[in-house]
Order: sequence, then C-alpha cells, then structure tokens
Amino acid sequence: MTAKPTCSATSSTIWRSDLDTYTVVVNHEEQYSIWPEGRPLPAGWTNAGVIGDKENCLAYIDRTWTDMRPKSLRAS
Repeated sequence: MTAKPTCSATSSTIWRSDLDTYTVVVNHEEQYSIWPEGRPLPAGWTNAGVIGDKENCLAYIDRTWTDMRPKSLRAS
C-alpha cells in the first residue's frame, strides 16, 4: 500500500478544497495567483477583481497572464 501525501497544518487550512471561493491576486510585477476569498492578502499582492471557484480563477489567469515574464523584464 502506498502512503498518501500529507499537507502541513498551514497549507491544509488555507487551501481547503476546489469547492472553496478564491480571488485572483496580482503583484507589482503583474504576476498572478489565487488566494482564498476573505483572507487577508499577502504583502505585495492586490485584488485583481475576479472572485470564483478555483477552476474559474485559474482559467482567468490562463487567459490574462499570457507573458510569464515579470513586468520589469518585459519593459527592458
């Protein structure tokens, strides 16, 4: 029998399930991520104005974040 992977207490309480509601966040380099809705945003990240389930938030990021380079490299 193969052992199942486990999560730390922190990751399991923040990232609960695909059924939870998330918000899309963006940083000063225009890099995107998702964050559990209702939790304080981490330093350096702002709300991008999209809220939904994990699948829809990630789909938005896929459509929007087409150039993975940080803004500072794109401007060079």
